[in-house]
Amino acid sequence: MENRWISADKGWEEVAAGVWRLRVGNPSGRTPSSIVQPLHKTEALERMGSGSLPFQLSEIELRTDQLRTVITLPLQRDERLYGLGLQFMRMNHRGRTRYLRVNSDPKQDTGETHAPVPWYVSSLGYGIYVDTSRIATIYCGSAVRSDCLYGEAKDRNSDPDWKATPVSDQVEMVIPDQGAELYVFAGPTILDAVRRYNLYHGGGVLPPRWGLGFWHRVPKSYSADEVLKEAMEFRERGVPCDVIGLEPGWHSRSYPVTYEWHEGRFPDPAGFVDEMEKNGFRVNLWEHPYVSPDAGIYEPLKALSGSHTVWHGLVPDYTLPEARQIYSDQHRREHVDKGVSGYKLDECDGSELTRNSWIFPEHAEFPSGYDGEQMRQIYGLALQKMTADLFRAAGRRTYGLVRASNGCASSMPYVLYSDLYDHRSFVRALCNSGFSGLLWTPEVRKAENAEDWVRRMQVVCLSPLAMLNAWADGTKPWSFPEAEPVVTKYIRLRMRLIPYLYSAFARYHEEGVPPIRPMALEEAFAARNARGESKLDSTDFAYGASAESELDDQYMLGDSMLVAPLFAGERSRQVYLPVGVWYDFDTGIRHEGGRYIEASPGLDTIPVYVRDGSIIPMMPELPHVPRQGEQVAIELHHYGTASGKFRLFDDDGESFAYEQGEYRWREAVLRVLEEGRYETSVSPAEQGWSSAYSGFTWVCHHLGTK
Repeated sequence: MENRWISADKGWEEVAAGVWRLRVGNPSGRTPSSIVQPLHKTEALERMGSGSLPFQLSEIELRTDQLRTVITLPLQRDERLYGLGLQFMRMNHRGRTRYLRVNSDPKQDTGETHAPVPWYVSSLGYGIYVDTSRIATIYCGSAVRSDCLYGEAKDRNSDPDWKATPVSDQVEMVIPDQGAELYVFAGPTILDAVRRYNLYHGGGVLPPRWGLGFWHRVPKSYSADEVLKEAMEFRERGVPCDVIGLEPGWHSRSYPVTYEWHEGRFPDPAGFVDEMEKNGFRVNLWEHPYVSPDAGIYEPLKALSGSHTVWHGLVPDYTLPEARQIYSDQHRREHVDKGVSGYKLDECDGSELTRNSWIFPEHAEFPSGYDGEQMRQIYGLALQKMTADLFRAAGRRTYGLVRASNGCASSMPYVLYSDLYDHRSFVRALCNSGFSGLLWTPEVRKAENAEDWVRRMQVVCLSPLAMLNAWADGTKPWSFPEAEPVVTKYIRLRMRLIPYLYSAFARYHEEGVPPIRPMALEEAFAARNARGESKLDSTDFAYGASAESELDDQYMLGDSMLVAPLFAGERSRQVYLPVGVWYDFDTGIRHEGGRYIEASPGLDTIPVYVRDGSIIPMMPELPHVPRQGEQVAIELHHYGTASGKFRLFDDDGESFAYEQGEYRWREAVLRVLEEGRYETSVSPAEQGWSSAYSGFTWVCHHLGTK
């Protein structure tokens, strides 16, 4: 069996500014990029320049044989490694081995996850991605070769600095394929590398404006009348809500599913969706990929499906155009043309190693040539692409939920979720998602008590998708009466912040900057780590990071707001503020950054801090987001005593016209003058432009006279 080393000094191709690709051996052509087929944002990458790398491309080596490809990359002593998809257990993977396999129940710190992306980004400011649908194993400095540059053998009996995992000078990526397509993304900063990864794969998604409102999913077997009654209770109580999600009971049959409306519960689907729309609600439908024998599309899909079933339902091969066409025709006719706004794509992950081993096996065969391993790794991604294309063909943006994803996903209009429910892990996943071109919602389903309820609701209202999921037990925002005022306060805050959030997503689309991002992507924090001010914890492993050093429980919401959640049982917490001046969003108290502060809010407050000079655009507390063509007045809130500016995205909020240039960036500027005076301006909309905003009012916190 041939086994050869390939030097990477030849064959590299710069495919975009600061992005290099090397193809070696004979890799499978069935990859995440072949599913997504991203439109690279080359102009945005050109504006970033070529960037830089902390090593030479020639230092990368690859070894291939008939079974696997091994990629070896240099690793410096104090380097930290982030990413690898949606990880619940930790942020810094240095010193760990990661097995990147899709798993519906990722409770162990192995690397298995709902979204196993073979991509990591380094604290030194570069990123590495392998475009593969195989299960990759990444040795993140956890395997020490005999020619390692660091360390020597220790005696555990006598050496106090003995470590279970010695320091390694290499990352090794093992792909069970006869070749690989490897990408290197330049910095110079860690955020630059993340931005290039996102831009190369199409930029970040720009959801419809309504997708950023509040979502509520009703119990699984509700009828049309029950759904409308529950939705209208939001209006009666003055609680904003934009999206109502239907769970499995809308189907005529489910587990496996028909994708057809239950005639008893929904006798007039089009009339139901229209009535919901009249009251300001979009309808989102739950489904999974496994087709019931009772479905009208069962027979047409039978010859286009895999060798194994799930719950006796077909597993269609949606990498085939014919299968996609059958699915899309039915969904267009029965859902999209009736006004449905999107989908929740459930059960597209699975694991045959857990107690509930319901998924098709890795040795399953599919008509396209994919095997079960590959299909499971990319199935969630394929469903995202197929449904996104369905709405694009209708000229309407969608936003939905998915339980599995992979690489190249930043442009997909989907947010990941999980059946797990640990609140701390949910917040860590919120931080980690920003490294890998993914979005994550820490959805709320239930709570042990009112305190847990409030702390969960506060976080979800400051996430990419704010959702309460009542499918199992019928919970509602007012389920804990003593907590209702606080919960309502944060749902209303979510509505007020939509112009800020929508502009952050527009920047994600244009510049690749994640709207929710971990502190490691902030320039001041990254510099702090580079100086060695945040030490590595070596109690258990050579590079096992503590929560304090990694800050995996606080995150940036857009460019200006820092969110530091508390969890049930906590009365206070330490918050790290990056260098600069920050203001408490609720109290206005001024804090000097570059240090930790103690936050001790009551239950009615989640700690949020705003940079000095920031401008936060806010809209009124409306029942739902304004529709396309409706205008809304904006308050521009300025914080602190420094000058500031904000770029406010202005388009119709629902169509794809922005892709043809039908949008404007409105620049709001506040310039501080002498003696506490200031002047303000907002760039006007030219004559003939149909703006989403009717006017602007300035609200200044901590400044003197205008």
